[in-house]
Amino acid sequence: MADVFRDPLGIPHIRASGVRDLAEAQGEVTARDRGWQIEVDRRRASGRLAELIGDAGITWDVFARRARIDDTARRAYARLGDETRDFVRAYAAGVRRGMDADGRNAVEFRTLDELFGDEQSPSSWDDHDPLGVLHVAHALFSTFPLLLWREHVATTLGDEWVDAFVGSGDGVHDDGDETLPAAGSNAWALHGTRTASGMPLVAGDPHRIFELPGVYQQVRLACEEFDVVGLAFPGVPGVPHFGHTGTAAWGITNAIAHSVDVFRERIRVQQHGYEALGPDGWQPVDVQRTTIRVRGGVDIEIEALETAHGCVVTDLHPHGDELRAWSIRHPARTDADLGVDALLPLLRARTADDVITAFGSWVDPVNRVLAADREGTVLSATVGRVPHRARDERRLPLPAENERPVANYSPSNPVVVTDAVVDANERPGAEPIDLGFAYPSAHRARRISELLELTPRWSVQDLPEIWGDTVSGSRGGLLALLPSGPIPPSAAVVRDALLDWDGRMDAVSSAAGQFAAWRNELVRAVTAHPALQPLLGPHPFGAIFDPWLAVEGQVAAALPRLLRHPALARDVDEIVIAALLNAADASAWGTTHRMLPLHVLADVPGASAPSFDLTVSGDGDTVRCTGSTPGITDRTWRGSVAHWAWDLADRDNSMWGVPFGASGDPGSPHFADQLTAWADVHPSRVVTDWHTLRFDRTMGTQ
Repeated sequence: MADVFRDPLGIPHIRASGVRDLAEAQGEVTARDRGWQIEVDRRRASGRLAELIGDAGITWDVFARRARIDDTARRAYARLGDETRDFVRAYAAGVRRGMDADGRNAVEFRTLDELFGDEQSPSSWDDHDPLGVLHVAHALFSTFPLLLWREHVATTLGDEWVDAFVGSGDGVHDDGDETLPAAGSNAWALHGTRTASGMPLVAGDPHRIFELPGVYQQVRLACEEFDVVGLAFPGVPGVPHFGHTGTAAWGITNAIAHSVDVFRERIRVQQHGYEALGPDGWQPVDVQRTTIRVRGGVDIEIEALETAHGCVVTDLHPHGDELRAWSIRHPARTDADLGVDALLPLLRARTADDVITAFGSWVDPVNRVLAADREGTVLSATVGRVPHRARDERRLPLPAENERPVANYSPSNPVVVTDAVVDANERPGAEPIDLGFAYPSAHRARRISELLELTPRWSVQDLPEIWGDTVSGSRGGLLALLPSGPIPPSAAVVRDALLDWDGRMDAVSSAAGQFAAWRNELVRAVTAHPALQPLLGPHPFGAIFDPWLAVEGQVAAALPRLLRHPALARDVDEIVIAALLNAADASAWGTTHRMLPLHVLADVPGASAPSFDLTVSGDGDTVRCTGSTPGITDRTWRGSVAHWAWDLADRDNSMWGVPFGASGDPGSPHFADQLTAWADVHPSRVVTDWHTLRFDRTMGTQ
């Protein structure tokens, strides 16, 4: 039994006597609040999304079955320790009860029933399903799709072009104002010597796709052992990424590590299946043949291949007498471990050391963790598992016929922080934790550090100044391309406006709008340049990888470097001036830079999906991340999916906020009641006084 209370934002605060009752109640609350969302993610894990949404789910289901996401979750569940397995099992039991009571009645299920003319009820959750949901959240979150992009570049343009897009990979010859890859999150921690209270502060904002409902769920989990506030993944017990236990707190950013090896496979057909060529010759391939049931459509038979190197996640293509494909070797699969053994120790953490010790069980993705406690300790560490690979082995897929799989290892490198530390996905300065190949620009990390230096001692209420910073990181590299000589008058007007611009991507800024319009035209011109035309041809990897193989997005990420490339050099002035001319009529940035959250039903023909057309400031490479796809759209589809700040002096002084709300029900007053505060960068105070909360219900009863 457990009691659920709600704060004014509808955020669930769950109180139980024991851990098992608490886990069960968290599962039930989540099913009641987010039934549609967690059912979608469970079906993603099992490769059964098309059974629910029809043709729109096929591409994902093919990938999920090829990557064996559900099978990996089952294996990992079987290897859990007894206490962790009981914790997960209890959560799944709560989900089953919550789905039966309320979650199965979500309006989206009724919408699809009416659209397809049938009735489909969610099936009962299996005990391993929470692990599948966790795996889905990270299955494409590593850098391995970028290796496929680099393979495409090397194949179509030549190997020398790889560095034109992603830099040298050595951290020395890369342009610091370029965003490579265009992704990331922010986090920073302040030692007590840098705060007004004299106690540490830890804060940040994770960057992911804007999804409806939101990707994170604010929750409080309390029992006799612990009392924790944090951000949960709906469908997963605990709070794995961001939490405050009262005496210890933590937050993470992605380490942009090379955690998944990609292998170029040579495969041949045999009488009863396939063989793949490895260092020891041709070896049998494990094949799983299944049927994807497609609601309202034609079912699809699929073969999922797993070689000695890993799961084949791409299409198979004829190559002479053989087939070509690419496999991935994922630590979660090779080790049958999704890092779930970290969840309970995190909830029980009392010190920063406890947090880092708990994350010693983490697997994927590789994260940088900032942790602090009421004793004043602040720690920084990199956690997760990676294969032993030299930097040059992280550049392109490896030939399976020559390369053997290598063992995974976990970095062990906690560092004591005595001032301030910032993590923003930049290349780390310490070689032992430089685990990737290409990294995002260091701009966000530098900018946050600069802002932190402006104030000797910080308080939580000062942090919106950092979260809301809109200074562009890419303007330096692009503005250096502006011609200084005579150009057509209308182009000169734009040039002069850009040179006078303060560099802030504010929604009301006309100069920011001109910069974005000019950048759009540059991206389109470079993408259409004859030197890059081979990239526009079809790629061999499969539809799931289309977003990473979209040329405009990759051009935008490396735009200054590409415009300096010898193959484009003689055309640069013409390209730049033509882009200035086309940007002359641009409006203020907020006119076109508007929110575009993604909802699963938006891909289903004939279904209506909730959406929000909200003007926002920021850009893809600003601290206030609201990323778009230059050259394609100014609408923002990824960015800060939460703001969090943990005060170790007083947890009630902590802050949190999400783009939408606590409920996944579009009809709920709490579906999007945090949206305005998120847009204004004003997260809410954490409320922990039980007497100020509204009693909702007792879980464990209908």
